[in-house]
Amino acid sequence: MRTDSATETRPARTRRAVAPALDPHTLEGRAAIAKKSKNRARTARRVIFYLALAVMSIPFVMPTWWMITSSLKPISEIFAFPPTLWPTNPTLDGYAKAFEMQPFAQQYFNSLYISVLVTAGTMLIASLAGYAFARIRFPGQNALFMIVLVGLLIPSEVTIVPLFQIFNAMGLINTHWPILLVSTFGAPSVLATFIMRQFFISLPIELEEAARLDGLGRLQIWWRIAMPLAGSALAAVGIFTFLHIWNLYLEPTVYLQSPELFTLPQALTRYTDAYGGQLWNVQLAAATMTALPVLVVFVLAQKQFVEGLAQSGLKG
Repeated sequence: MRTDSATETRPARTRRAVAPALDPHTLEGRAAIAKKSKNRARTARRVIFYLALAVMSIPFVMPTWWMITSSLKPISEIFAFPPTLWPTNPTLDGYAKAFEMQPFAQQYFNSLYISVLVTAGTMLIASLAGYAFARIRFPGQNALFMIVLVGLLIPSEVTIVPLFQIFNAMGLINTHWPILLVSTFGAPSVLATFIMRQFFISLPIELEEAARLDGLGRLQIWWRIAMPLAGSALAAVGIFTFLHIWNLYLEPTVYLQSPELFTLPQALTRYTDAYGGQLWNVQLAAATMTALPVLVVFVLAQKQFVEGLAQSGLKG
């Protein structure tokens, strides 16, 4: 009798464990069916969206992939047809020759310290000027700001000759001083000033009023109140300034003559053979070492970069 009762109760338990079928004729059934179809449609749209993004990213990803993989190939394989996506016999000869043919480590350090100093100076000057244009009222404020913005419309090629004559008269040619001074006070600082001004305009005026009641002056309000809140805008200014200086080519070519003073963009053009032909594997190896650190920094800080640009345009 126990065996029969146990056998009879198993199907009942099984039937209770199975979910009841959805009845499209009831209100609950129609709601459940609509929810499932909506979830399936949302999933399908998401899959299509990511597939479209993957396809559109190919023109941007493939050049970087080709640069990195070709730096590991011999010259004969770089121009092979059909091209290979991965080297058949990877080699690091290009990377070794990059350091043998030029003082690449010194040139790398030159680009790094120049980019860091110019970025820090630009962030300091732009934050001060942007705060002054946003918060300090004085006669001719808007006219002066428009004059500053005109600096964005003047190409650097127009001013390179008179600047060269000025620095040559001062004996600063073939030093890093012209690059440091021109880059810190040039067009990148103008754009950075505009971004910082737009951000500081969006800050509530009540913060400054409360700081004044506590006895803080202008510089103290800028340093202790405005700057801690401007992290995203400063990140945006720092990233685009660093990228601009890291890739700077015209000014180093004009002002620098000694290979040990070269920056990386200038050094990349000097990897040639005895007949002036391009050593493509060496150039691609040097270009890979030049591009990857900046690419990693941008990928890690792109959220702050986008947020800084978005917040700087909240109010005009």
